[in-house]
Amino acid sequence: MRNVLTGSTRRLSRVPTILSRVWMCALLAMGACGPLETPHDEALWGTSSQALESHGGLSAADLSLHGLSLNGLSLNGLSLNGLSLNGLSLNGLSLNGLAAEGFAQWFQEDAALHDQVMKYVVRCAVPANQTRTHTAADGRSWTWAGGLGLAPAWSGGASATLTEQRLVSACLAAHANKFGIQVAMSVLGRDARGTAIATAADESSRFPLREGCFFGNLFNGEGIYAGNDNRGLNHRNSTPRACALSIKKSGPPVCEPLVRVDSDCSAICTLDVTGRFYVSCTYNGITYPALTTRLRVEDLYTCGDGVCQVSESCGTGTEYDNCAADCGACK
Repeated sequence: MRNVLTGSTRRLSRVPTILSRVWMCALLAMGACGPLETPHDEALWGTSSQALESHGGLSAADLSLHGLSLNGLSLNGLSLNGLSLNGLSLNGLSLNGLAAEGFAQWFQEDAALHDQVMKYVVRCAVPANQTRTHTAADGRSWTWAGGLGLAPAWSGGASATLTEQRLVSACLAAHANKFGIQVAMSVLGRDARGTAIATAADESSRFPLREGCFFGNLFNGEGIYAGNDNRGLNHRNSTPRACALSIKKSGPPVCEPLVRVDSDCSAICTLDVTGRFYVSCTYNGITYPALTTRLRVEDLYTCGDGVCQVSESCGTGTEYDNCAADCGACK
C-alpha cells in the first residue's frame, strides 16, 4: 500500500488478487483514468487525498489531516459479504463489529486478502488519527488506519446508514485500480453528516487534473458506478487509472464490476455550492452521494515519452496501445 508511482520510475506494486466468491454483491472496481486535455480552472476545484512522504511527495501530515489517498484495490479484489452479512454493517465498524463471529469467519477464510480489503474500508469510513483492530482467536491481530472519515456513525459502532453505505462504496470504487497498482489521488466530497473532506491549501495545484465521479452501493446490490469528469483523452495518452475517463477513440474501458456510465459527470451530477466537487449523482432513478477525484500531472502518460508504462503496449504506432517509441515492436 505504500508505493506510489512517480515520474519515469513507475513500477508495479501489485495488490493480490482477492476473493472470487461473492455472497452479496460482486467486486468493486477501479478508479478512473487520467488527466484531461483541458483541465478546468483550478481555482474552482479543491481536493483532498492521502499518501506518504516517500511516495509522490505526500507527507504523514497529508495522511492524517487531509483526504489525499493511494488507490490500489484490484478490480477482482473486493467482496462485501464480510461487511454486509457477517457483522460489520449491523454491529458497526468498532470493537463489537470486528469481534463478531461472522466477521471473524469471513476474515479468516483468507486473512491476507481480506486484510487488503479492510485497509481501504477503514481508510474510507474511519476518521484520520484513529485505527481499528481485529484480533483472531489465536491471538494474531491486524490494525488498519482511518483516513477520510466518511461514515461517522458506522465508525462509532452503529449500524451503517444508507448514506454511509453509499459513501463507503463510492470511496472503495475510487480506490480500486485496474492494474492493481498504487497511484496518488485527491478525493473530494462530503461525509455522511455533510461535512466536506478536509483539503490542503496546495492540493489543487498538486492535483490539478480532474478525473471522475464515483457513486453506488455495494452493500445492497445496487451496483457501483464511475463517470468521466471531462473530455476523453487523446489516444496517445493513458493513465494507470483506467476506468473513469475514457479514451476518445476506443470509448469506455471494461472495468467490471465497476460500471462506466455513458454520461459525463457534469450531465448527471450536482456540484456543491462552491463548484469544487460533486455532491450527488443520479443514475437509474436513484440519487447517490458522490465522490470526486483529481490526479497529478505526472500520472498522465504519453506514447513517445521514452518509458513503457503499465497502461501502454508494444506495437508500430504512436498510440498508447500501439506504442513503438516506448515499448518497442511486439515479438
